[in-house]
Amino acid sequence: MGDPADIQDYHAHVYFDSETRDEAQRVREAVEERFDVRMGRWHEKMVGPHPCWSYQIAFDPPMLDDLVPWLLVNREGLTIFLHPNTGDDLADHTDHVAWLGPSADLNINFFENRAETDGA
Repeated sequence: MGDPADIQDYHAHVYFDSETRDEAQRVREAVEERFDVRMGRWHEKMVGPHPCWSYQIAFDPPMLDDLVPWLLVNREGLTIFLHPNTGDDLADHTDHVAWLGPSADLNINFFENRAETDGA
């Protein structure tokens, strides 16, 4: 069993595509206005294990109670992939996840390939 004390911070990955880019931009701007978070780069390509274009919202544990309910009702139909960062990237992206909106299949091979590259 995991220990919630291992959670260093959280990432919420907002997924979008060419047709939902405007919605993603509105959500991003609203988050930046309302919350003390760290916004990741805007990716109009697939990055890491993510199967869609995305950007990341990184935030500390005390922000969870305010940010996640806000995202639930203001996600503009977008899918948001939420996970903690405990130091175990694979588990954080597979076992410790929550989806706001429909889930998507991640490229889990990314973690295996990265481990092989890191170990070389």
